[in-house]
Amino acid sequence: MHSTTLLSYNLQFFAKEGPGGEKTEDATAKKLKDAREEGQVMKSQDVNVAVSLLVAFLILKVFIGYIGEGFLGTFQGSLNLIDNITGEPFTGNTCDSIVQYAMVRIVMIGLPLLLASFVAAIVVNVVQVGWTVTTKPMQPKFSRLNPISGFSKIISKDKLFELFKAVVKIGIIGYIVYTSLKDDWGLLMDLYSFDLFSAIGLVGSVIINLGIKMSLFFLGFAAVDYMYQRRKFKEDMKMTKQEVKDEFKNSEGDPQIKSRRRQMMRESSQRRMMQSVPDADVVITNPTHLAVAIKYDRDAGSAPIVVAKGADYVAQRLKDIAREADVEIVENKPLARMLYYNVDLDQEIPPELYQTVAEILAYVYGLKGKL
Repeated sequence: MHSTTLLSYNLQFFAKEGPGGEKTEDATAKKLKDAREEGQVMKSQDVNVAVSLLVAFLILKVFIGYIGEGFLGTFQGSLNLIDNITGEPFTGNTCDSIVQYAMVRIVMIGLPLLLASFVAAIVVNVVQVGWTVTTKPMQPKFSRLNPISGFSKIISKDKLFELFKAVVKIGIIGYIVYTSLKDDWGLLMDLYSFDLFSAIGLVGSVIINLGIKMSLFFLGFAAVDYMYQRRKFKEDMKMTKQEVKDEFKNSEGDPQIKSRRRQMMRESSQRRMMQSVPDADVVITNPTHLAVAIKYDRDAGSAPIVVAKGADYVAQRLKDIAREADVEIVENKPLARMLYYNVDLDQEIPPELYQTVAEILAYVYGLKGKL
């Protein structure tokens, strides 16, 4: 006889996601807004670097003459200061004044270049993610100090991809540098035969042209990285069906609570409607399914209005209150249906029903001696 052994498995162990299910739903506007406030936005740092470098080298290429003259003027000015103090005791204050002069001049010369790169970086950021200011990313979070989660981030697929990008960048940059310097290598080897200004101009031209080529490469690489980051951000922001439902409940309210609130509002409205029945002049019935209470204020000079109406149980309740309040009940099926389906509460009856309603009111007033 064979024996059978039963093994139990927790199938949830094989699930790809948690109890909420897989993240298959696109992020809602609320989640994107919350993520933006937390500093989580879609952007590529490579785009910032590429544009800033390209702007910097283009400005260098255009204003290299002005910048070169500025540095030469700074050098000459520093020499003049040294010449002026020749023969005087050389003190720390003297050295400080010369260094201060040179530093101020260098900063003034390089300031337009720095400002242009800074403005370019801001413009690129605004173009990518819009204008947003938040301090939440700078707030300390103790979860970041968890060594286990920190180690998992180090070996994550995102970090491996960044490492792959860095290796590719280094390889392509090395190729660009090699091909660029190869063309000018003969001139660079003959620098000793040039005068100082020509040598500086040659080296500057080679460096600037090399920088522009590298910046253009970075720009193309950044375009690819931007598309990747955009797709990755969209995937990271996806939500499970349960998360979408929970968000809807939190933002719109629990459907059960909303249903209960609507029911309470209907009950309150119905109580107010029933309280107006004793003041009505007549209740027109179907006779069993519909009931409509009408009131006519002769002093107001307006048409009769519907103060209460109901069907089935509500109609029966309305008629019971009318009997208790000694309000006349008149059976008129066509008129009851017309009023019930076409006239809202507290609205005047339409002109085409004036004649019929006037005859009924005249009949009721005759019974009560109000004529």
